[in-house]
Amino acid sequence: MNPDLKPVLSALAGIVLGKERQLKLALACLLARGHLLIEDVPGVGKTTLALALARVFGLHFQRVQFTSDLLPADILGMSIYEPGASSFRFHAGPVFSEVVLADEINRASPKTQSALLEAMEERQVTSDGITRTLPDPFFVVATQNPGEQIGTYELPESQLDRFLMRLSLGYPSRDAERALLNDPERRDLLAGLSPVLSAAQLRSFQQQVKAIRTSPALIDYLMALLRATREHRTLKHGLSPRAGLALKHAAQAWALLEGRSGVIPEDLQAVFASVASHRLSAIERGDARLIADEILAAVAIP
Repeated sequence: MNPDLKPVLSALAGIVLGKERQLKLALACLLARGHLLIEDVPGVGKTTLALALARVFGLHFQRVQFTSDLLPADILGMSIYEPGASSFRFHAGPVFSEVVLADEINRASPKTQSALLEAMEERQVTSDGITRTLPDPFFVVATQNPGEQIGTYELPESQLDRFLMRLSLGYPSRDAERALLNDPERRDLLAGLSPVLSAAQLRSFQQQVKAIRTSPALIDYLMALLRATREHRTLKHGLSPRAGLALKHAAQAWALLEGRSGVIPEDLQAVFASVASHRLSAIERGDARLIADEILAAVAIP
């Protein structure tokens, strides 16, 4: 474990109990400069995780509650005419924050969902013909309820592809739930959570991720996994080249967390399901994560 990042995980584990692997994946997603989608039932700690990630790095946090009547301007901002200045002035929306929580993103209309596309991909917002750069770091954590719940709009593939990872927290273990019931409220613990590292240190780690080595043999293994998704009998289509880059970046971030200077196959295996599952579309309705696990088991390490 990277000794410089171990205190960050320890601080997160003190807030979100019994979810060490999910916390590590979420941190790897942030280090890889990706965006995170958390899909789960209400009340299992999705919002708490997003706020804790912001707090441990001292990042500016904004939460947007997605609803059916939410408009793109409510997220991006808008230009308002000011009579005193006889001109329009742009009022930035909550997307101009270092960590943005898009809470219950699939309760908003597709038009509003798509307002985040440019921001997530290009890290900028264009309004009234003017392009405005978003903060650095810029990290979107979106939560969504299971699709079978009433009042949800399924995220299109183009939107899903903007998320580096998809996670599910699930219900806590028996011991973790007992601790939750006996400990102070999570919101009280969050209020007392001090930054462990600074935003500048986070940016430094994000640069270090890019320098993590990927050997030719590792790239061969990655390409074999991509090919296996494209040839799998139950999938409509496999992973794209952009998904391959996402896998590489996530594996580099995992290697950095583990304190390694180069990616090994185990790093790629650790992130594969979280990066691949929401990008895989089965011919018949099924669990894409199980298919991802099946592909991992079938593809031999070169």
